[in-house]
Amino acid sequence: MNIVQILPELNEGGVERGTVELARELVKKGFKSIVISHGGKLAKQLEKDGSLHVDMDVCSKNPLSIFGRVSALKATLKKLNPDVIHVRSRIPAWLTYFANKNLNIPIVSTVHGFNSVSFYSKIMTKADEIICVSGAIKEYIKEHYNSEEKKITVIPRGIDLNKFNPENIDEDFISNFKNKHDLNDKFIISSVGRITQLKDLETFIKATSIVQKKLPNTIGLIVGGVRADKEKYFQSLKDLIKSLHVEVIFTGSTHNVTEIYALSNVVVSTSKKPESFGRSVAEAIALNTPVIATNHGGVLDIIQENRNGYFVEIGDEKEFANKIIRAKNLSFDGFNYIKENFSLKQMVEKTIKVYEKIAK
Repeated sequence: MNIVQILPELNEGGVERGTVELARELVKKGFKSIVISHGGKLAKQLEKDGSLHVDMDVCSKNPLSIFGRVSALKATLKKLNPDVIHVRSRIPAWLTYFANKNLNIPIVSTVHGFNSVSFYSKIMTKADEIICVSGAIKEYIKEHYNSEEKKITVIPRGIDLNKFNPENIDEDFISNFKNKHDLNDKFIISSVGRITQLKDLETFIKATSIVQKKLPNTIGLIVGGVRADKEKYFQSLKDLIKSLHVEVIFTGSTHNVTEIYALSNVVVSTSKKPESFGRSVAEAIALNTPVIATNHGGVLDIIQENRNGYFVEIGDEKEFANKIIRAKNLSFDGFNYIKENFSLKQMVEKTIKVYEKIAK
């Protein structure tokens, strides 16, 4: 079977990583895998894993260029002749909708997030089959777009259990990282992800400050990159840390997120916006690290309260602090829990079933 996935770019992010991982597994199973995007840092890895990457502008929102891009996409799809097109974002979905008018190639869409309710967003529900990454997303599109139950399949994002495996940790990285940031003998609280207002890192910092007063050896880690347009917000976080006299370190982004989860005592997600799935939550739990998260979105499917983590209301730094301290006493087999419920293997198998259902 010939599968084409289309997404805007191949840079950092859960959607991008999920696309590359699915493509790799499709190749292993003998499928022809093609990804159309405007390129990015993951494109080389994609091709190294055996997929074809076609570089096209499927991310621009410029209405003046839409007709030319639709025409180019249509010509490309004719040449590639896929059995299924899998769209993963709204701009690619619109371009594919028009390009596919006379080609009639079956389309699968994955709704990755709680997009604003609008005609523009509705395109993600116009596919022949719809994949939702969590039960919360499924209910969201049913409520706002009256999407048919029979067209929807809930497939959580798959966790790569070769990578996120307690037995495959780079101990040298952990040792060097701890020495570099003076983390030895510290109670480590981590927040992993790009620095943005939606992550509500102010609450993370305030909660860490409260915990530090009760557990003086506490240190907070904020692990993620800063885009140019977030520099002002980044500076405000540094100012807050200084004013609270709290020990929180910005480490920047790293490819060794597995080791970050493993060296952390608790991972915290203070996100204001509901996570569509909560990939970082599942990854941390796979490393047997408890997670405290805001009480909404896809993480509701993942965290088992009082077993591998806790839920807290948005912005409640005092309760975050209380739950962080309580999480010290949690002990669980997170790896096998994730293996049984959120593995990459089950994601691939369920996705292939959707493809087979509608393949031309």
